[in-house]
Amino acid sequence: MRLDRRTGHRFAAMATAGLLLVAGLAMAGPASAADEELITNGGFENGTTGWFANNGNAADGATLALTTDAYAGASALRASARKTTGSGPMQDLSGKLQAGSTYTVKARVKYDNPNSPATKQFFVTMHYGGGTYTNLGSVTPQRGQWGYINSTFTIPATQSTATTRIFIETPWVDSATATAAPDTHLMDFTVDDVSLVGTPPPPPPSKTIEVVGKLPGEHNPLIGHKFGADGFGFVDNGRVYMYMTNDTQGYAPNPLTGISPSIDYGKINQVTLISSTDLVNWVDHGEIQVAGATGVAPFTNNSWAPGMAKKTVNGKDKYFLYYANGGGSSNVITGDSPLGPWTSERTSTLINSSTPGAQGVNWLFDPAPLVDDDGRSYLYFGGGPASTSFPAAERFNNPKNIRVIELGDDMISTKGTAAVVDAPVAFEASQVFKRNGKYYLSYSSHFGGSDFGGNQTPLPGYPGGGQIGYMMSDNPMSWPKEAYAGVLFPNQSQFFGAGTGGNNHQSVFEYEGKYYFTYHAPTLNKRINGNTTQGYRSPHIEELTFNADGTAKQVVGTYKGVDQVRSFDPYRVFEAETLGWSKGIATAKIAGPSGEFGATAPNLAVTDVDNGDWTALSAVAFGDTGASSVTVKVKPAQAGGSIQVRSGSETGAVLGTLPVTGTAGQWTEITAPLEGATGTKDVFFTYSGPSGDLFELDSYSFTAAPAAPSLDVSVVAGTRCVAGKTVVTVQATNGEVVPVAVSLSSSFGAKSIAALAPGSSTAQAFTSRQVSVPAGSVSAEVSATVDGKPISVTVDAPYAARSCG
Repeated sequence: MRLDRRTGHRFAAMATAGLLLVAGLAMAGPASAADEELITNGGFENGTTGWFANNGNAADGATLALTTDAYAGASALRASARKTTGSGPMQDLSGKLQAGSTYTVKARVKYDNPNSPATKQFFVTMHYGGGTYTNLGSVTPQRGQWGYINSTFTIPATQSTATTRIFIETPWVDSATATAAPDTHLMDFTVDDVSLVGTPPPPPPSKTIEVVGKLPGEHNPLIGHKFGADGFGFVDNGRVYMYMTNDTQGYAPNPLTGISPSIDYGKINQVTLISSTDLVNWVDHGEIQVAGATGVAPFTNNSWAPGMAKKTVNGKDKYFLYYANGGGSSNVITGDSPLGPWTSERTSTLINSSTPGAQGVNWLFDPAPLVDDDGRSYLYFGGGPASTSFPAAERFNNPKNIRVIELGDDMISTKGTAAVVDAPVAFEASQVFKRNGKYYLSYSSHFGGSDFGGNQTPLPGYPGGGQIGYMMSDNPMSWPKEAYAGVLFPNQSQFFGAGTGGNNHQSVFEYEGKYYFTYHAPTLNKRINGNTTQGYRSPHIEELTFNADGTAKQVVGTYKGVDQVRSFDPYRVFEAETLGWSKGIATAKIAGPSGEFGATAPNLAVTDVDNGDWTALSAVAFGDTGASSVTVKVKPAQAGGSIQVRSGSETGAVLGTLPVTGTAGQWTEITAPLEGATGTKDVFFTYSGPSGDLFELDSYSFTAAPAAPSLDVSVVAGTRCVAGKTVVTVQATNGEVVPVAVSLSSSFGAKSIAALAPGSSTAQAFTSRQVSVPAGSVSAEVSATVDGKPISVTVDAPYAARSCG
């Protein structure tokens, strides 16, 4: 039964009700094989670990202390100086129990006060938070004898188990009655062998994506192990950063069906960050806890649609991450680098209903900054339903729901009044970039409906529903409807098919002389669940090109994506969560500095690594000499794990094997030799071992093989005709600072020069005695001692065919 401490209605029948409860529950079935012991330190052999006093403040609590007067083992727990009948040992079981499940509770209890009654009832009670208490079982022992509570109970299916605390108590009486007769109601008592056995709640659904979401050879979506939406591309010091709404935050696939509930934007308060120097291999930097109670800006609840900018303020480079706090406002946090650490210089939102010029904008979100060449900065924001004061056709075609406002020099304040951006059929997601003196504003178009004037017909050339339109202007604050330039990107469902529609959110950035267009599509979600998706979006990039008049060419969405900008450099420490492609892994933040990005950057590891999982890098440049070894920083979870380095695919040729040894739970570095790691090739790290998690991975590095020995000696071969016969000629030149020995070998004989002096040349001839000879070569074995080390090299000098007839 459930009882409420705030009423008093339970107490008159306490003894009878408690006995009936025990009798009734004793008839319940036994615990199942999957049940577990849920009490920590129930025998008190580890001191008081896990236990505290109910009503534990100075006025109402009890003193808990170990005693050797135990029912079993060396220790028991004694409650003394009790102030209320509820004062007794308590343990917090929150998160360990679930409604509708059945549990068995056991405990030994004894009291020995000679002034107390000959018998006394004791209860094991559950506190579900607030005023909700339930007696789970009771016993009435004789004074000085151990009583045994052994009861089975079922938590009602409707009971919240967010808070569950179990404790031992005596029957309730009010405070005045208790303190008037402490020997009767507040006697000391001893507890031992407390147990609660039952089925714990199932573990939270795994967020690990087991399918291959980004197929080897394809470059979209950018990552296949998590989601990310509203990507904002930002370039700093030769690296591209992508800031995204953390769609993964609400992803919770059903363990049986693999299907997650639809995305809940209201729960998203983190920004996901990845970066790359080649646009194919992306480093996962994890999530920035922007909003919420533990966020950088706890006065905000959400963090959607991030925008990023850099500016020198008071002589220091600072980074500014803008984000939408739901639809009601936008805000900004400040970082020391693109990776943070992050702080909030504001205690209130940057854009809200009091921002001058923002009135009439329904959704004060999607903030996108622009730092202009002259140092002035602007913020574009807004979206949502058009003003109902507009005629229906205007609400549809020119909703005037986007604004631009100048930012203060500090980038965390605004100047003046926001100006209207009259973007045709606008919905949200405005963003501006500058090219050749022109400003380009792109945005997402709406889908019509009652918010936009009902059933209306767009003006000729205006964008259709869910497309990316764009405008061109000479002034970052001036965007009349005449600046509209066309559709930059059709709806993504045109390219990726069923289940990938909806609105979009884009950005444009310049990287090494080219422009790139970012957008999102639920392509990873589609590969998990098929054509029925749940709204979980993934980042994509395509190259953006322009016509001679400066207008943009329409972007085509593809799985192929953009070309890799440069090959991957393996000869350094790089994060294991650098992913060209992957299968079955997850990532998580870990303690310690990042091996690649330093102590102030977040450090992540590849986690949830199981047998058959793999990660891969695109176009790794080993060079002609190649790599001699590979090193991994790894934390074993169990014995028997192994990493294989493969060429070309997850089943490709094995270049090397790393048996994962070391102490489970401790980081270690393991190195293994490589064979055949030369040239430029895709590299796959495949993981194998027993069932269950194998290990975590922090970083990799490759070691270059030593360069082959060389001597600065040139050998040139040719042919000439002498008396109608062909002669092969050879000239060897010594560019070294020491003498060299040269042994020449040809099809027509061999010659040796014992010591060719530094800077000297020698000419040799081989008579063929033939009218003509085919193409061939002369081999020169060159040797010398340089810096005390003997060096020998072979040089082949080719010559062309020759006829002297």
